[in-house]
Amino acid sequence: PRRSPRRGASGARLLPAAVVGALALSACSTAEEPEPAADPAPAASAAPAEEAAVAEVEPLRVLASFYPLVHAVEQVGGDLVEVASLTPAGAEPHDLELSPAQLREMSEADAVVYLSGFQPAVDDAIASRQPGNVLDVFDAADLQPAPEEHDHAHEEEEKQEPAEEEHTADDGHDDHSGLDPHFWLDPTRLAAVGEQIAAALSQAAPEHAETFAENAAAFTADLTALDAAFTDGLAQCERDVVITGHTAFGYLADRYGFTEIGVAGIDPEAEPSPARLREIAFEVREHGVTAVYTESAANPAVAETLASDLGLEVLVLDPIETLADPASDYRGVMESNLEALRTGLGCG
Repeated sequence: PRRSPRRGASGARLLPAAVVGALALSACSTAEEPEPAADPAPAASAAPAEEAAVAEVEPLRVLASFYPLVHAVEQVGGDLVEVASLTPAGAEPHDLELSPAQLREMSEADAVVYLSGFQPAVDDAIASRQPGNVLDVFDAADLQPAPEEHDHAHEEEEKQEPAEEEHTADDGHDDHSGLDPHFWLDPTRLAAVGEQIAAALSQAAPEHAETFAENAAAFTADLTALDAAFTDGLAQCERDVVITGHTAFGYLADRYGFTEIGVAGIDPEAEPSPARLREIAFEVREHGVTAVYTESAANPAVAETLASDLGLEVLVLDPIETLADPASDYRGVMESNLEALRTGLGCG
């Protein structure tokens, strides 16, 4: 349409005025016809350009130190993040050792999310590599003291043995010693961590801050619903004592009003003494306990021995430090935990 007027103007200088007038009328009438087809052209070409711009968005590369943090980053980041776990699926997070490739990846990541004091290898790597965008969820998790261990036989042995050396707060990774790291078993604490993750991701990609905030709000809503399901599901129970392999479920017990008694302490590899097993037997009879809980990734031998000796049912309670079943996720495992608790506690 833009070329027709120029051709008409050029022809006007060569033809008589009457012809010019006729040509002008003809040009106007013919110029009006192609316009509807010509106008949409810019819009049609703009749409693919916008789609290409969206397709070219590079997801943030995020490293999370173990599964519950991986899950939280996935929920808050959505399609805008690519999350890798430093702890392999099914592995024990406490014993993690990092490969040279993982150390390089940490230096190159857009964000690193971890819990200080939980995995010494990760603490060391962050101190040495000093990645640019690091989120330590320690403050948001609001860790509480670990349950006290009551193996009186071991306590007596420790009293009789002379102290070999003194330890200070600077030895190793003792800053957070005595705290229970399993905060994610309380959904409300994981929700608080999700909000902090949204802030860290927004720092790495400010243009997506609104999306991260919306995703964090949706994550919180889902965890709030899970919290309500636990509260309602454990409201009316015949018993209120749970016997577990080790005391990993303190946050769960505190949140929903039952008492956890661990065969071992906070260390999942600790072996209970014969005296401790006798104490557990007393607690079972005292509180009318009908089940003992083992873990999906733990050796069930102790639980099975107790069950055989005391006539108990063996149930599984998963601390979700790692994801044993790749077909499930955090919420799915928590729902299974709720059903196991309802069975063991006799909830109506």
